[in-house]
Amino acid sequence: MPKFFVNNENIIKNKIIIKKDYNHIKNVLRKQIGDNIQICNEDDSKTYNCKISNIREDTIECDIKNEILTNTESSLKVTIFQGLPKSEKMETVIQKSIELGIYEITPVEMKNSVVKLNEKDKQKKIQRWQKIAEVAAKQCGRNIIPKINNICSIEDICEKIDSYNSVIVAYENEENYSIKDEIEKLKRQNNKVKDIAVVIGPEGGFDIKEIDNLKKAGANIVTLGKRILRTETVSIAITSILMYELGDFN
Repeated sequence: MPKFFVNNENIIKNKIIIKKDYNHIKNVLRKQIGDNIQICNEDDSKTYNCKISNIREDTIECDIKNEILTNTESSLKVTIFQGLPKSEKMETVIQKSIELGIYEITPVEMKNSVVKLNEKDKQKKIQRWQKIAEVAAKQCGRNIIPKINNICSIEDICEKIDSYNSVIVAYENEENYSIKDEIEKLKRQNNKVKDIAVVIGPEGGFDIKEIDNLKKAGANIVTLGKRILRTETVSIAITSILMYELGDFN
């Protein structure tokens, strides 16, 4: 069943008013009065079974039939710090990471990023990426729309490291400490792990100074194995591992 997002202001007693998805519901899905849809409140993550009761010129009115108790969100909050890749690769990272359950994504300007954006282009990209995030969240039945944060720097990440239980940096030149080693360490913390950040390099990889700065700030530099993964593959691989070991199945 199609799922859509609204805010508190769109919910009045037992009715929900839909505005931003009006065109998609009416003209793409061709929904009619009497059809059922699911609506999630972004402000509290509550999800409702609803029936379309009226289709006006620019809004759709729905009657709430009942609240649905859903369990689509993990207790583990994973934040992806993604080194800026080419546009289509960033879209892949957003789509697949959200399907796997990440909490938010922050693009990062790094020395070896192929993509260089001016301030005007940055805002346009963030807006586009946020729309992609919303579509992905709807598609996979999430109860939240993960936020795409403003583009930051390695220095910004270093300042935020203490906000997470662990900041994991996937680095192709690390040989001794593995993602498995870090997960085993986190498991010994007796389920106190709630927030993990993952830092992923761009197509050109990390500059050694970036790795040194992250390590000095307290990040954990890990290897993902014997093979070098593409930047858009890393987020899929590491998020899957984290959700399996520490999130969805625990």
